[in-house]
Amino acid sequence: MKLPVHLNALRAFEASARHQSFAGAAAELHVSAAAVGQLVRSLEDSLGLPLFHRSSSGRQRLLPSAAAVQALPDIRAGFERLAAGLTQLQQARLRPTLTVTCSPAFAAKWLLPRIERFQAAWPGTELRLDTSLKPADFVAQNIDLGIRYGSGHWPGLLAEPLLQEELFPVCAPRLLQRGDRLREPADLLREVLIHDHSMDGHADFPDWPRWLREVAGLRVAAELRGLLHINNSAAVLQAASEGQGVALARSVMAREDLAAGRLQRLFPALRWASPLAYHVVYREAGRELPQLQAFRDWLFAEAANERGTEPEPAAATMAP
Repeated sequence: MKLPVHLNALRAFEASARHQSFAGAAAELHVSAAAVGQLVRSLEDSLGLPLFHRSSSGRQRLLPSAAAVQALPDIRAGFERLAAGLTQLQQARLRPTLTVTCSPAFAAKWLLPRIERFQAAWPGTELRLDTSLKPADFVAQNIDLGIRYGSGHWPGLLAEPLLQEELFPVCAPRLLQRGDRLREPADLLREVLIHDHSMDGHADFPDWPRWLREVAGLRVAAELRGLLHINNSAAVLQAASEGQGVALARSVMAREDLAAGRLQRLFPALRWASPLAYHVVYREAGRELPQLQAFRDWLFAEAANERGTEPEPAAATMAP
């Protein structure tokens, strides 16, 4: 296999295209803008074609040519593979490390209560957990694997469905001590409804108005009165368990609270499957890492135990 002889020039080209500026690329690569420009020109001379359209004025003074735009995805993928290979070499003499990202609520309600079993099975693996509501940049943050909630399509990542769930109203048992309270779905309109804003912006994320209309068959106003708005699914359930209102619970999150009696499900005959699900996601470049494979297999085994079935994950799919 013939290796590229212009590796530094390719780095300068890729960074310049991303920043649309030699100066921006220079700051990232810790060299001068003149050095970046010289590297890019040397690559253009070697290839015999321009890589950028240059302008002396305007906000975008450096735009990739059509040929450059077409080649950039492969070049970036190549740098990702090089970085992954270098990381493996650097870690060869160290304990295997696995960096996992998920939402704070999923970590608190599902992952952390089980993580001791993975550590017992793989005591030599150092696990680093990154919890955030914002999607992580797997390359920039050196993320190996993630658990994400959505429709299963994340650009550049393989995705395998891990956990399906349904949604239903829950409340603290003490709210039901008065016999005439919450006897039928229409009674919900007189209660404080706790709304989960953790997935704001996702059109398919189920919410109270949809449940009331599509599942309970109720007519509801565009704006419900008495809503308590929280942007963390675990905090939504915490508020409900403290008697602050009725939450629209996600079954994966609410499982332990229901089992412990902190929450009680309302109207169990009304079933609503979520259009979204939890997925295991990772980059193609890292799928052969032994620690990633071990953690991925452990996740599916835990999910299967929760369902009471053997693990049968679907084939991974790559979002375009």
